[in-house]
Amino acid sequence: MAKDIKKVVLAYSGGLDTSIILKWLQETYNCEVVTFTADLGQGEELEPARKKAEMFGIKDIRIEDLREEFVRDFVFPMFRANTVYEGQYLLGTSIARPLIAKRLVEIAQETGADAISHGATGKGNDQVRFELTANALDPAIRVIAPWREWDLRSRTQLLNYAEKNQIPIAKDKRGEAPFSVDANLLHTSSEGMVLEDPAVPFPDYVPQRTVDPEKAPNEPEIITIGFEKGDPVSVNGVKLSPASLLTKLNELGGKHGVGRLDLVENRFVGMKSRGLYETPGGAILLVAHRGIESITLDRGEAHLKDELMPKYAELIYNGFWFSPERDMLQALIDKSQDYVTGEVTVKLYKGSASVIARTSPHSLYSMDLVTFEEGAVAYDHKDAEGFIRLNGLRLKTWAARNKQARG
Repeated sequence: MAKDIKKVVLAYSGGLDTSIILKWLQETYNCEVVTFTADLGQGEELEPARKKAEMFGIKDIRIEDLREEFVRDFVFPMFRANTVYEGQYLLGTSIARPLIAKRLVEIAQETGADAISHGATGKGNDQVRFELTANALDPAIRVIAPWREWDLRSRTQLLNYAEKNQIPIAKDKRGEAPFSVDANLLHTSSEGMVLEDPAVPFPDYVPQRTVDPEKAPNEPEIITIGFEKGDPVSVNGVKLSPASLLTKLNELGGKHGVGRLDLVENRFVGMKSRGLYETPGGAILLVAHRGIESITLDRGEAHLKDELMPKYAELIYNGFWFSPERDMLQALIDKSQDYVTGEVTVKLYKGSASVIARTSPHSLYSMDLVTFEEGAVAYDHKDAEGFIRLNGLRLKTWAARNKQARG
């Protein structure tokens, strides 16, 4: 099997695990390796990854800035649906994996590689997301998942392998890391070690992107977000690109402690896991988008979207971004956004983001209809009597049957 593989494209962060995987691929498959490092706004310097790859003799090193594509083509479409998994999680890790896997497959096609490889473990969801994406985009591509193949089963074994092969080990990796962090422009996810016991509150040093809400400014901050066809386009009247807009909202939300979530979730692979998620900009976007939809969507549209959203969220969480059913749901969601244009004013204060005003040129809200004063010539209070009578007919029939049956 190993002799069949001549070239592999590896999703490479430059960290300890993927550096070990890089060496392991060279040893096990005796193949050429192309490294791919994606800048999704994780906030880390990526050039060290290039230097590490060069140390392994890698000739084809790809480092790509995908921040705009990530927000424009993945995050924003997801937020059009007001997507949350299990009622709380804004899918910050889940939505990044299909983009990384997509580029892995594209680079493999460009370079004539036989396979792609990732560093996801055999216990997590990411292995599923990477590989389902690969299946959907290139059914012939092969996937190498070292964590499911090698016999390195512990942190000690990984460190010993690194030392044996002269792979640089950061000093903080020599002991057990206090927790594992995954980050991109949408969120920061912290899991493992000190966070594994859900009965123990997370330590103060775990949060990466948000201040403690109790220590946030004592004065609220009022911001205005502009929307066009469901997507945010401006903050406080200033037009911004998708990535720049999310960056701005992250700064504003993080300062006020918005978007923290201590969550125990159900992984697709069958176990529960606990993590601390920080999604300051995303938390603001969610309430703001629902705010503009509240005046621009008809009740039927809004309720249908809410019914379909959990299925849409589950598809993303489980790795089915590139699937026919997700495409179908996306077409419906996008159609619903035709008139979702306007501005929403949000108050940020000590961990909360609250809509306090919303306007739209396509608003369905009618002051004339809802006023307690005279008006609303299109609405006659007497019409409500027939409406109630018809809706109550089946309840009367049901109650009469029950009364008769009880004797």
